[in-house]
Amino acid sequence: MATYKEIHGTDIEVLSSDPANPVEGQVWYNSTSNVVKGVSSNPGSWATGGDLGTARYGAGGSGTQTAGIAFGGTPPSTGATELYNGSSWTEVNDMNAAGHFFGSAQGTQTSTVAFGGQGSRPSGSGVFTETWNGTNWTETTDMNTGRIRLAGSGASSTSALAFGGEVPPPTATTELWNGSNWTEVNDLNTARYFLNGLGTQTAALAVGGAPPDTGATESWNGTNWTEVNDLNTANTNGGASGTTTSALRYGGFPGPNARNESWNGTNWTEVGDLNTARRGIAGTGPNNNSALAAGGGTPSAVAATEEWNQGPQTITFSDS
Repeated sequence: MATYKEIHGTDIEVLSSDPANPVEGQVWYNSTSNVVKGVSSNPGSWATGGDLGTARYGAGGSGTQTAGIAFGGTPPSTGATELYNGSSWTEVNDMNAAGHFFGSAQGTQTSTVAFGGQGSRPSGSGVFTETWNGTNWTETTDMNTGRIRLAGSGASSTSALAFGGEVPPPTATTELWNGSNWTEVNDLNTARYFLNGLGTQTAALAVGGAPPDTGATESWNGTNWTEVNDLNTANTNGGASGTTTSALRYGGFPGPNARNESWNGTNWTEVGDLNTARRGIAGTGPNNNSALAAGGGTPSAVAATEEWNQGPQTITFSDS
């Protein structure tokens, strides 16, 4: 049998630990774990993660694939909050009041905000705002326009954007959150509800929505919304992760479906489907290479969690 050196003209590199930034095609021997490793390409796929403790749809999600948070949801409407460590979920302190189909910042596991939506609050479910500090939820200043089935974006509990939703009727209203108050800013071009939001307070995407089901995508630059290229397939009430230049949009209606599309800053491209078709997904993640999809409805509520990975990945070679 030919050796690696005879095939490639070089010896396998010996390292005591895996390299910090390996490139596709690189091969090395880890002398600590006594295994040969390398980096191969991955066109993208969903893998099964640990189930939520509470099955639900219409929940909010923030954080990353290895440090995520899911909160709220239905049925029945709940304030349950769980943290994800990359393999399993742990229950922590609940929201102050049950809620679902609200907007939220795709912040971090220790700093996010939830707003609007449906639920049970003395002040009315469509205007509420709660912030998360990593331990507790705190109810704070209400939104200016109460609404349900809206979308949001943002990096933390002090920086968020709320847009769209249903008053009723469907609305294009956009509000900016600074950690203390909401301020009305320029509206979406297309009024809609059950849309998805992702990105930050100054660079966001509004994707899909109804009625009717649409693939409309709009980009926010901190001042105005601009129509950009649509989803390939009109879709509503799914999950989304990422930024204005690198994003995923998955699941939803019609269906529920398992459809998954990747955004490169200009166009949407269909990529590998979810393993479980569903709508009302709590989605989060930093880009179109790494995402987390938790819960949803099939139509019944499920606890299923899936992890999306795309791009170069480290693999361990065996002698079999």
